Amino acid sequence: MTPFAFPPPAQSTVPVEGGDSVFPVRRILCVGRNYAAHAREMGADQRDPPFFFAKPADAVVVGDKVPYPVATHELHHEIELVVALKSGGANIAVEEAMDHVFGYAVGVDLTRRDLQAAAKAKGHPWDAGKGFDASAPISAIVPAGRAHPDGAITLSVNGQPRQHGQVAAMIWTIPEIIAEASKLWTLAAGDLIFTGTPEGVGALGRGDRVEGAVEGVGKLAFTVV
Repeated sequence: MTPFAFPPPAQSTVPVEGGDSVFPVRRILCVGRNYAAHAREMGADQRDPPFFFAKPADAVVVGDKVPYPVATHELHHEIELVVALKSGGANIAVEEAMDHVFGYAVGVDLTRRDLQAAAKAKGHPWDAGKGFDASAPISAIVPAGRAHPDGAITLSVNGQPRQHGQVAAMIWTIPEIIAEASKLWTLAAGDLIFTGTPEGVGALGRGDRVEGAVEGVGKLAFTVV
């Protein structure tokens, strides 16, 4: 075996609810503007084709504290249903997409909105606004057989409701998202897909307590430090 030039980084993982195993994260894909009301608040048509952006695998955060990121004065929360894949492939048919789902989690797509807006204005990539360190807080993954992600999706900050929607209101369904993503990448076990956020995204500051939930999946809570 060829030796590494230096010790490789630790594998990013997410706990699996109900056992001692962990889910090894390969890649994080995120769907933009997948709820009509959020698409409107961001200035987009509600039936645009799905588009994707990415976060690095080590952006996941499991725990009670999430650091406020550097280089921003406008950190925003976006509550999302997360789909975890156990297998994948290229050009997956919509009818077969659910066969690749391992489970579901509650996630928050943290966004440096000021950096994202500046990038948009110049036609630049969103990486600095979306793919930064600790930008993907996530709950334990619930295996698909025990999860039923078809109810409310909510987020509050310091006990005050901010976001509320229904998973059923997603413009693109979970099978459609998987199928569309597989046209652009060869999906594989370990991939996480953040499926979009409902309306009500807003700013966070240090000390804020964030509590999110997806009915039929679970809850996520953390403090911004």
